[in-house]
Amino acid sequence: MPGVGVPLRIVSYNVHSLRDDLDALASVVRELAPDVVVVQEAPRRWRWRTKCAALAHSFGMLVAEGGLPSLGNLIVTNLRVKVLDSWSMRYPLTPGRHMRGAAFARCAVPGAAPFVVAGSHLSTDEAERPAQAALLKPALDACTDPALLAADFNESADGQSWPLLASSLIDPGGPNTFPAHSPNRRIDAIFIDPRLTIASYHVVENPLTTRASDHLPVVADLLLPTTA
Repeated sequence: MPGVGVPLRIVSYNVHSLRDDLDALASVVRELAPDVVVVQEAPRRWRWRTKCAALAHSFGMLVAEGGLPSLGNLIVTNLRVKVLDSWSMRYPLTPGRHMRGAAFARCAVPGAAPFVVAGSHLSTDEAERPAQAALLKPALDACTDPALLAADFNESADGQSWPLLASSLIDPGGPNTFPAHSPNRRIDAIFIDPRLTIASYHVVENPLTTRASDHLPVVADLLLPTTA
């Protein structure tokens, strides 16, 4: 019997700092028709506001949060989604490494209770990632509404950060996500609050996605609790 709730489609996508085929990237996202896209490696430097807005526009969406304040994490939404609040956090800088952070948006869609979307991109350094995850975990736990974490973890499920962040959320599993042309690692995922129903969860791999980025997009179709 199908689940009862309000549908929501969320996509997590590392866009490789927009170094690849931008028309293909826009086509991938528009064909998926998501309500929310959480982007990793979005513009974070010179003219980042304009560039983030242009990226969202190419998807047919609007910026909710991110860019420079979250150090390249970006949350964009369609007009169905109302952004109730948004904020960013930054992890401490390790000398010689890239500064990283996370973006959050508390959202609502008609007929459903509010939810929180978070996006992050953890370090490529194995020694640095666990400390970043240890800061992100309490920020997620502090959300009283159901929370979703969409991220490039830069590690697989056997790493140290992955199980910590998934400890109170659901990791639906799924195929490998990187590199896009011949994926052999699952380093991108959407972790989902157990109060939400997972209708489907998949990774998109086709000729467009191999041109659009070096990562494959992750798609989750959810059912949100209805309002009383």
